[in-house]
Amino acid sequence: MNEPHRTARAHCRALHEALAGFEEHELRRVTAWGRHLAAVLPVGGRLLAAGNGGSAAQAQHLTAELVGRYAHDRPAYSAIALHADTSSVTAIGNDYGFDELYARQVAAHGRPGDVLVLMSTSGRSPNLLAAADTARAAGLAVWAMTGPRPNPLALRAADALCVDAHSTATVQEAHLVALHLLCEAFDAAAPAPRGVAHGTREVAGR
Repeated sequence: MNEPHRTARAHCRALHEALAGFEEHELRRVTAWGRHLAAVLPVGGRLLAAGNGGSAAQAQHLTAELVGRYAHDRPAYSAIALHADTSSVTAIGNDYGFDELYARQVAAHGRPGDVLVLMSTSGRSPNLLAAADTARAAGLAVWAMTGPRPNPLALRAADALCVDAHSTATVQEAHLVALHLLCEAFDAAAPAPRGVAHGTREVAGR
């Protein structure tokens, strides 16, 4: 077996082991998150999401599924990826420092009853920890997707899904699966708009 093939097999094996490690309570947790959002967003609540690097892309993936759609037609819901506003990000980073990047946006956009999802492979990013503290003080529910426990972000969150894997790539890939499970639970629980039945439909460009 050549080296690239061996590396690819090891990568896939690590992901398989991480997903196999999702205990029943982890699956129940992410399903409960989807159902909670299905109760909050249709009545005017808001989801805020943040991460750094690849986890920022995951956060934006989640918000896109809620503002757009995951599997079937439904109303658009308020979901904001906090890294995506480049003017705010650069202004806050320049004036207040990178550690305040998300906390200040949570203070601006978050309201009691809203949800903040924080994604981090390490669970130790100072800007995410500051965002969690600000959100809790403002009455938001804080959920975290992280790598292995223990980590400071999981301790600060009201609820956390922690992936027991040592590779950053594996943790992020498992987070993507969890993100999709959340969206499936959301779609199943969200009220269907009049004239649109629950069900899947092919989406152009996917």
